[in-house]
Amino acid sequence: MTPSSSHSIPRIYRLAMAVATPVIRWWGRLEVTGAELLPEHGPVLLAVNHDSNWDPVAVGISGLPQRQIRALAKVSLWKTPGLGWLLDGMGQIPIERGTGDTGAMDRAVAELRDGACLGIFPEGTRTRGRVLRARSGFGRLAQAVPEAAVICVAVEGAGEVTRLRPRPRVRVEFFLPAEGGPRPDERPAELSRRLLAEIRARVPIPNLRADAEAGAEAVAPAAE
Repeated sequence: MTPSSSHSIPRIYRLAMAVATPVIRWWGRLEVTGAELLPEHGPVLLAVNHDSNWDPVAVGISGLPQRQIRALAKVSLWKTPGLGWLLDGMGQIPIERGTGDTGAMDRAVAELRDGACLGIFPEGTRTRGRVLRARSGFGRLAQAVPEAAVICVAVEGAGEVTRLRPRPRVRVEFFLPAEGGPRPDERPAELSRRLLAEIRARVPIPNLRADAEAGAEAVAPAAE
């Protein structure tokens, strides 16, 4: 049995997911589709949109009991007392964003080759209602470990779990990219852009979608 099998998921990881489960699964009315695409063994790369701090939690809960989903998290999180210990116990990888952190990338490659499942945000950080370009990191990992399964994950509504009304609804969809994993002639940044475009076709950036709907309502009377 490989080190990344469901039976070797660290207790700390399971505990953290269990604590967050009532918020995401019950209060957030979590709906998960496509989870059967997540292999129980072997290296996996998940491309995930990032609109909320709750996105990685929602994906982690959705991936259980099949896999422990690790992530590259900003190194500043380790400066919060007690949080660094928790992140280490969950198998997360600290990365200095925007600096070309080769150490973090090397560790991510090593973890993948050892059979890990890594969740990567092509946008690099939370969108905060902005359109962000896809970064090349996901593509470089896929290129370095070509045997890794490439799966897209669209997360919707996770950022609304802290509100009281209306009650949120969280959706997590695992799906295979239409054109598969990295093509021989595809650059890392091109792969990241392609996958992000597919994800965003299913989950528009929240604030942009709201603005578009408001704009449509504003012009509707003139069209009547």
